[in-house]
Amino acid sequence: MFIWNAKIQHRNAIFVLMMNRTDIKISDQVLELQDCVDFVSDDGCGGITTFVGTVRNDTSGKEVKQLDFSTYKPMALKEMQKIADKALEQFEIHKIAIHHAEGMLQIGDIPVIIAASAKHRKAAFLACEFAIDTLKETVPIWKKEYFTDGEVWVNAHP
Repeated sequence: MFIWNAKIQHRNAIFVLMMNRTDIKISDQVLELQDCVDFVSDDGCGGITTFVGTVRNDTSGKEVKQLDFSTYKPMALKEMQKIADKALEQFEIHKIAIHHAEGMLQIGDIPVIIAASAKHRKAAFLACEFAIDTLKETVPIWKKEYFTDGEVWVNAHP
């Protein structure tokens, strides 16, 4: 029994440690790159890599007017945390922040920011790429694109 409790406490300690190394957020407010950079910054890290997704003005040659992002927030936050935890395990990064917007966004607005810090740049680059690719594949965030001649839901996953 004592050994089992020690394992549980050990797992909880790892979870708390990982939580202190991750910043996960879904917000209907403007996302701020500096918030992510400030979170991942550390004197022991030689590199910070960021990915900033922006709303572009066309899709497949059609003019985009705006986007509307919807989430199943409880599940989306859990999935984003899983991505961050896996990035911490797979890459030699110190911290990672993953922020996503929800609601109506205009051309040039920022729907997603990912920042990772590491002792060496390659790990931070790889972690950012992994995080955005996995987020787009697994997190329940849906995007509605508004065009001059209609609208369409895209990225309906998982």
